[in-house]
Amino acid sequence: MKYQVPQFIEIEDKIIGPLTIKQFVYLAGGAGMCFIAYRFLPFLIAIVLMAVIIALSLALAFYKVNNRNFIELLESMFNFYTKSRLYIWKKEVKQISRNKAPATTALEQIFVPKLSESKLKELSWSLDINENLNPLTGEEGKNTK
Repeated sequence: MKYQVPQFIEIEDKIIGPLTIKQFVYLAGGAGMCFIAYRFLPFLIAIVLMAVIIALSLALAFYKVNNRNFIELLESMFNFYTKSRLYIWKKEVKQISRNKAPATTALEQIFVPKLSESKLKELSWSLDINENLNPLTGEEGKNTK
């Protein structure tokens, strides 16, 4: 059986003339808000508010930033400014107390685990063994020496 695979699934269908449903809703909503502002606010305030509403509705309908819709940009900006941030590489400077000996403060600041020679040889041997064995059967593989 042959099945038809959908193509161009990321491109929205043009429903109302040259506009997609989202574009039409943004423009119709902007036009409705402009009408409400014109009808119920003083003329000068309405003109300023209508200019802002028209610019926003046109940007939502047609403007793209880095091939992303303007609404996604607004959502990312909102999330960036409202959520807390985690700074991983923020360096904290520790104060050295003069009462403690310098050797103990250096050990408190930097901890480097040490690996003895026997542990290192054991680890190396186990890695070599596991590399040469087939993990499913436990038999020797092609990389045996």
